[in-house]
Amino acid sequence: MNDAEELFENAPCAYVSLHPSGRILRANETLVDWLGFSKEELAGKAFHDILSAPGRIFYETHFAPLLRMQGFFDEVALDLSDASGTTLPVLANAREVRDATGAPNSVRVALFRARQRRQYERELLEARRAAEKAQQELSTLNASLEERVEKGVQRRIKLEQGLWYEKQTAKLREQFVAVLGHDLRNPLASIRSGAEILTRDPDPEKREKVVDLMRSSIARMSNLIDDMLDLAASRLGKGMSVETKAVDLGPVIQQVVDEVVAGRDAAQVETQIDLPDPIECDEGRIGQLVSNLVGNAIDHGTEGEAVRVVSACRNGVLTIRVTNAGGPIPPDVRVRLFQPFSRAEVRAHQKGLGLGLFIASEIARAHKGKLEVESDEKETTFLFSMPQAAPQTVP
Repeated sequence: MNDAEELFENAPCAYVSLHPSGRILRANETLVDWLGFSKEELAGKAFHDILSAPGRIFYETHFAPLLRMQGFFDEVALDLSDASGTTLPVLANAREVRDATGAPNSVRVALFRARQRRQYERELLEARRAAEKAQQELSTLNASLEERVEKGVQRRIKLEQGLWYEKQTAKLREQFVAVLGHDLRNPLASIRSGAEILTRDPDPEKREKVVDLMRSSIARMSNLIDDMLDLAASRLGKGMSVETKAVDLGPVIQQVVDEVVAGRDAAQVETQIDLPDPIECDEGRIGQLVSNLVGNAIDHGTEGEAVRVVSACRNGVLTIRVTNAGGPIPPDVRVRLFQPFSRAEVRAHQKGLGLGLFIASEIARAHKGKLEVESDEKETTFLFSMPQAAPQTVP
C-alpha cells in the first residue's frame, strides 16, 4: 500500500465516495471503524442509510439539493448511525466531481467527528438558556424589589406626613392656648381697671364711659376667641384668614390704644391718626395687630417715655408706625423677632409667651402687607404697611 492509499484508508477523518445517485462507491477504514460495518456492507448502500432518522430528512431536504445546486457544501452537521444504532455526530464537507462535459460522476465526502463540539454546543445552548432564565428571574426580582422599595418609600412618606401632622397639631395646641392667653390680657386688664373705677367713683357720667369701655373690651375678647377658633380650624397651614371691607379705621386704632393704656398704669401713648377715608381691611385683625405692637412697645420701651402711634394712608399705602424709646434690638434677636415664643428669650424677667410680634406679622401677611422693624440707639419703630386699591372715580 503506497502512501496515498495509506493516507486515504487511515486518515484522521472518514472519506466516502458516492455515486451521483447517492450510493456509496467506496469508504475508508476510518469510517468502517467508526460505524462497525465492513467495507462490503457499506459498498452499495445509499448514503442516507447510514444517517440517523433526522439526518435522513436533512439529507433529502438540504444536503442533496444544496450539493446539486452549487456543487459543494461545508461544515454541515449530520448524525451517522452505526451498526448498533448509536448516533455519531459529525461535520461533513462535500465536493462534486464532474466530467469534461460538466456532468457529475461522483461526490467526495469528508466526515469529521463532532461529539465534543456538539457537546460544547449543547452546553453553550444550555448555558445561554440558563443565562436567559437567570436574566428573567433577575428582572422579576428587580421588579419585585422596585415594587417593595416603592411601597417602603410610600410608607415612609406616610409616616413622615403623620409625624409632621402630629407636630403641627401639637404646635396648634400650644399656639391656640398661648395666643388666647396673650391677647386676652389687654381687654381683660381693661375690664379689671374699669371694675375698680366703678367701685370707688360714684360719678354717673364717668361710670357710663367706663361701662362703655368695658363693653368694648368684652366684645373684643369675644372676637379674639372667635378668631382663634377660626385659626384652629385652619390648622395653621393656611395662615390667618381675613375678611376685608371698607371701614373707618381711625376710631378702631384709638379704641385699641385706649384699651392697652387702661390696663397698664403709668403707660403713655401718643396717637396721630390721619385716616379720613375708609380703609379696606379686616378691622378686628388690624386692631389685634395694633394692640400687640403697642403692648410690645410699652413693655420694651424706656419707662416714662411715651409710645407714639402714627397712622396715615398716602399714595395708596396704609402705614401704621408704633415707636418706643430705648436701646437697639440686638442683631441675634432681630433674626427671630417675628418667630413665635421669642420674647422670653429676649427678656426672661418679663411675663408673656412672645407671640405678639408673631401674630402681628401673620396678620400683616394675611393682608398682603408687611411688618418691618427699624431700631437704633435712640428708638425702635415697627412699621406696618399695606397696599390699598386705588379709589374709583364716579363719572
